[in-house]
Amino acid sequence: MPVQQPNLFNRSARSEWVRLRTLIILRWLAITGQTLAMIVAVFLLDLSLNVGLCALAIGSSVLLNLISLFVLPANKRLSERETLLTLVFDLCQLVVLLYLTGGINNPFALLILAPVTISATALSLRATIAIGTLAVLSITTLTVTYVPLKTTGGDLITLPTLFHWGNWTALVIGIVFLAAYARRVTMETFSMSQALAATQMALDREYKLSMLGGVVAAAAHEMGTPLATIKLVSSELQSELSDSPDMLEDMQLIHSQADRLSTILKDMGRTGKDDLHLKSAPVTSILREAAEPHEGRGKEIIYLSNGTIEQGNLFGVPLVQRHPEVIHGLRNLVQNAVDFAQSKVWVHTIWTENSIRILVGDDGKGYSAELIHRIGDPFLGARSRKKQNAQKRPEYEGMGLGLFIAKTLLERSGAELTFSNARNETPHTPETPPNLALMKDAVGAIVSVRWARANIETQTKILGENQRFEI
Repeated sequence: MPVQQPNLFNRSARSEWVRLRTLIILRWLAITGQTLAMIVAVFLLDLSLNVGLCALAIGSSVLLNLISLFVLPANKRLSERETLLTLVFDLCQLVVLLYLTGGINNPFALLILAPVTISATALSLRATIAIGTLAVLSITTLTVTYVPLKTTGGDLITLPTLFHWGNWTALVIGIVFLAAYARRVTMETFSMSQALAATQMALDREYKLSMLGGVVAAAAHEMGTPLATIKLVSSELQSELSDSPDMLEDMQLIHSQADRLSTILKDMGRTGKDDLHLKSAPVTSILREAAEPHEGRGKEIIYLSNGTIEQGNLFGVPLVQRHPEVIHGLRNLVQNAVDFAQSKVWVHTIWTENSIRILVGDDGKGYSAELIHRIGDPFLGARSRKKQNAQKRPEYEGMGLGLFIAKTLLERSGAELTFSNARNETPHTPETPPNLALMKDAVGAIVSVRWARANIETQTKILGENQRFEI
């Protein structure tokens, strides 16, 4: 039974982010600050406060912390509902204290932003809207009704009406702005971390496949000589055993099985090429290796080299390192082109003295105008891509993850990527030969991958004997 891979990209992936111990520590800090503020206000500033009610409000936080410490494990991670209720309690406790100490005239009213910011970074949008709405209602209430601040001599301390409502406006704007800002940054960070995790998974898989190909190719190479010896000896023995039909039949069976085993090893080691190709290969061969899984998907893949269709062995092709990052990144680009092409995909390899460039184009509709400047970001345009491809490819997720993985892996190898739309013309650069007429039908998307030749090219050399694989 196939093992179902966990989906990294769902809402539950962000659940249980907040540890109970973190909120307990923050609440102890708040309790300490509130207690010190009340002591300074009473004994140094000579303010007349209802100390009993203020102490009761602070004591409720102390009681909640003590219950949390003794009843629940310190390493417990709160669910979204538990975190929301905890933040609601902290917000209400702060509102009660502000009500008893001058309402919005109290400069510590700024602290009402804290629960909203925590909710925006750790909870869902619905929970953040609930906390933000409660905070705005609380500030509005504190603006209208509160216990005024008075000195022990009976002098009333209040702000002018203009500043009074100015504080209300600033706090409301602060709640909305900080919540939106914190949530946007958190979601982008979360999306990037999830996409990088997926990239690492893809890279690990490519490394395993590459190592497996190396083992198969090495096995095919090392077993080639013994198999040839068996076939040679069995052929000679067949001619000598013509008088013994039973033994001759057994020897023919041995010879046929040796042929079969040789064929199997050749088929298994086909992708591995020979020893040299385990370390390096011509850039055109690496490109064909990357595109090979998508050749049988109903779209024609046309391979070009320096403006001509590839035919047989090419001379002067740069020899580059066979990095799994490069192979997997190019494979994702070809896959994306095949997905959106009408009938043809062009893969064009161009090299000069200074650079190596690969162009991947298709005859599809190209990138959407509103998304082309954000191509390569994870999860970009999920909704718009779903709408755009709902009829053409209902199963398409449209999260831009494949292009993100390709861009990340290829840039890790030193490549520069450019995404553009052909629009009936092939883009030219000073290093691009003008004889690209064979790509004139590539009117859809075109991806350009460019390396500085010195950064990726390797020199031909004898690798020596195969090394033993450590298991």
